[in-house]
Amino acid sequence: MQALIACLALVGIYLSWYMLRKQIRAQRGELAEPSVVMTARAKAAGVPNSAFGIAYYLGVLVATPFLTTHLIWVAVFAASLLAAAFSLYLAYSLLFITRMPCAFCWTGHAINWILAIVLLIVR
Repeated sequence: MQALIACLALVGIYLSWYMLRKQIRAQRGELAEPSVVMTARAKAAGVPNSAFGIAYYLGVLVATPFLTTHLIWVAVFAASLLAAAFSLYLAYSLLFITRMPCAFCWTGHAINWILAIVLLIVR
């Protein structure tokens, strides 16, 4: 299970990094097409969601070998629940408000939901 958690975190880091780079390109006016990174929901508290994703997935990756320690598991599981809940909000937004396709977004949401489930099973 630790290998699965680490793999999910690594894919999450890649997705978040890709979306952060896309957002930077959008800010520079380098995108020819509309993108979800240009919407108001692409940031929380003025920080790109992808930056939060990078921090979250790095934290999960670093904590993975220590998940047998109860306090670390609780912290990572709590973070995973917050990430899953935020993903639920963003998924709703993609479907009903933004109405834009984003395979990277959906993959990230799925990773967040899977991570929460796997962490629950691990305990």
